[in-house]
Amino acid sequence: MTTRLIRSIGELTTNDPSLGDGTALGRLRDAAMVVDESRVLWVGPQSRAPDCDEVIDVDGAAVTPGFVDCHTHLVFAGERSDEFEARMSGATYDGGGIARTVAATRAASTSDLRTVSHARAAALRRSGVTTLEVKSGYDLTVEGEARLLDVAASITDEVTFLGAHVVPPEFDRDAYVDLVCGAMMERCAPLARWADVFCDRGAFSVDESRAVLGAAAAAGLELRVHAQQLGLTGGVALAVEVGAASVDHCTHVTDDDLEALASSTTVAVLLPGAEFATRSRYPSARRFVDVGVTLAIATDCNPGTSYLTSMPIAMALAVREMGLSADEALYAATRGGAAALRRPDLGHLGVGARADFLILDAPRAAHLVYRLGDAVVARVERVAPALTRP
Repeated sequence: MTTRLIRSIGELTTNDPSLGDGTALGRLRDAAMVVDESRVLWVGPQSRAPDCDEVIDVDGAAVTPGFVDCHTHLVFAGERSDEFEARMSGATYDGGGIARTVAATRAASTSDLRTVSHARAAALRRSGVTTLEVKSGYDLTVEGEARLLDVAASITDEVTFLGAHVVPPEFDRDAYVDLVCGAMMERCAPLARWADVFCDRGAFSVDESRAVLGAAAAAGLELRVHAQQLGLTGGVALAVEVGAASVDHCTHVTDDDLEALASSTTVAVLLPGAEFATRSRYPSARRFVDVGVTLAIATDCNPGTSYLTSMPIAMALAVREMGLSADEALYAATRGGAAALRRPDLGHLGVGARADFLILDAPRAAHLVYRLGDAVVARVERVAPALTRP
């Protein structure tokens, strides 16, 4: 195995509290790090760095873990910029535009879907995302959802079945829930790690969502939940009840929701790009932090409500509009995202972690949110995942 020494690191954020300054960020200055082709082997002061096969001198730059984007909808065709324009002029978001993307995606060839989806993934990776989750949910037929999962699996090993996105117009509600829980689940479960459901106004009720999640768990899938983007629907409590790895959006939450999350292993994933693009009220991240909820930040990249392919912009919105500090946003976009995917090997640079890291064109990690829209990430070092299918 070839070893590489990353030396002359001005500020190294490890997200390992056993290292560095003893905070959750585990920050070291004048630091060095040793990695091989897949793992972090050593972290410490520059003065004690061991000899290695190769040396990368970063000349005082900051180094951070790679971003973990735990919520994306990359596999789609078409665009909905007119909806964005309408919302900026005062129209409200009600989830109805998903049907437009379903129609465009059904009409697209698999080759075209692969091309556009990989292009979006490449944009996310240029912004510093080293691991990303990708959902289906824009076909809503048995074979169509399987096709989208195949495309997703060519991008990442964190693939999510979202057949329960909305009820397509050609279906009766009960019949569609039965289809998702039955034939669609049987066809799609072998192609994914996760199952998700949109438990919200205009999508699926708590009882419908519970049925879908129960069928998914029985099929061997791990669980995620979209909830309470549009109102207080009981989706957060459901996510905690079923032991979901994450509950995503959480735009509307009660104190009881926060207490339930704080006493559970379910991560709250905040998606500031969605509030920006729908011109909605941002949730207060401080409410979550102050009661001990584990937080993640993700891009929610999708065609209708968050066409965002930059994790630093998502972080900056979380700082400016949700009340996080720059360090809290960085942690949420790295180790928080890893927790939402139940991946203890990701989101930190402690010994044994996967060697996914970013070299910044900046002396401090705070530049990620300080220089809005700038190309602060100078170099992305990423271990390629073992994809579930070619």
